[in-house]
Amino acid sequence: MKKKLYFISLGCTRNQVDSEVMIAKLFSNGYILSKDMKTADIFVINTCGFLKQARDEAFSILDEILEIKKSYAKIIVAGCMANLFSKEILEKKEIFSVVSSGNIDKILDVIKTPQVLVNNLSYVSENNFERVLTNYKHIAYLKISEGCSKACSFCIIPKIKGPLISRSQKSIIDEFKQLLSKGVFEINLIAQDLLDFAKDRKEKLAFTKLLENILKIKNDFWLRLLYVYPDEITDEFIDLIASDKRVCKYLDIPLQHISDKMLKKMKRKTSQKKIFSLFDKLYEKIPNLSIRTSLMVGFPSETQKDFEMLLDFIEKVKIDHLAVFKYSNEKYAPSYNYPYQVDEKIKEDRFGILTKKQLDIVQNRNKKLIGKNMSVLVDSYHPESNYLAMARSQAQCYSVDSNIIINNTQKIKAFGRICEAKIIDAAGYDLIASIQ
Repeated sequence: MKKKLYFISLGCTRNQVDSEVMIAKLFSNGYILSKDMKTADIFVINTCGFLKQARDEAFSILDEILEIKKSYAKIIVAGCMANLFSKEILEKKEIFSVVSSGNIDKILDVIKTPQVLVNNLSYVSENNFERVLTNYKHIAYLKISEGCSKACSFCIIPKIKGPLISRSQKSIIDEFKQLLSKGVFEINLIAQDLLDFAKDRKEKLAFTKLLENILKIKNDFWLRLLYVYPDEITDEFIDLIASDKRVCKYLDIPLQHISDKMLKKMKRKTSQKKIFSLFDKLYEKIPNLSIRTSLMVGFPSETQKDFEMLLDFIEKVKIDHLAVFKYSNEKYAPSYNYPYQVDEKIKEDRFGILTKKQLDIVQNRNKKLIGKNMSVLVDSYHPESNYLAMARSQAQCYSVDSNIIINNTQKIKAFGRICEAKIIDAAGYDLIASIQ
């Protein structure tokens, strides 16, 4: 009799790839997925440990599992929390095994024998690409490196994931081709910073060379580049994005702040002047570029003047998609003991003001798109109605950005295909369109 598996994946897309690897290993050994916690024989929760909020979410899920699981069901806690917070995890009763992100290939071992296996921090594979894609069959994430060798003062990822480890270019190309052969259309390259690729091997302009070789593949696809730090972007990289229509005219560029004082305290290797200059160059060379970024409010010693610089920045610069974070004072981060910590109420107020301003900017921009035609990738039916569908242009990343809601699904021949659509209305962050 096959054992029932209840799998929960939390956190970022790199975690999702690790989850897909584990699920494939479990499937190949006779496990089947269960949607009911009460019937599961094995629970695997792949955790995120980056912020306290993420760890609290994982512990809340563990409490729920412990309350309703069968008495003999095993609980395996995997992922980033296991890397750095295994002691806290083991304080929970009835945890069968704890396994770090770097040991996910040992998932079958930790299910058979209770153990705490946390000696490796990051998992990358050079030759085994088997995984069960957990998004739609036409979307996949391809992890090109793990870890991080930067030293941002607010961040504990280098401690969680260890230093940068890059895959070989050949293994990435091989996996890219394999995904295409399985019918994947949109491939998202992911890393902590794509442009750091192969710096652990002292290779120069390695990501640009990788991109050039990917673009030699003749297939039709969308290639999306997720996470490029502003200080790493070169003219060669910009020109390459502009040169091929298959590269989504979209960049996720985490900035965190625009005040020079804040950037310096955050140990970011850029400045306000360099950021504005970079954005000018990007929009000049790629006029239809869509940019997503993240900004942080409430970093220690952030003043009202610093915060107002963020407001001015999103007013002046076309930020299509903005993620706003409240600073979390993590004990393993260098900024943990920084003086002049900002009051939580002030953080909350600044978060609300910044997100409200961005919504106003986006809504005004969306109104100007009404009446325009664009190519969209149709993902699925709308979760609330089969009379509507969810689609995206190259300017929208799956699951994190807004959507284009299609109102005439009878014209959709298949999901995962490009259609021409006309924008007819806007609703909040989303657009409404009809297939032409």
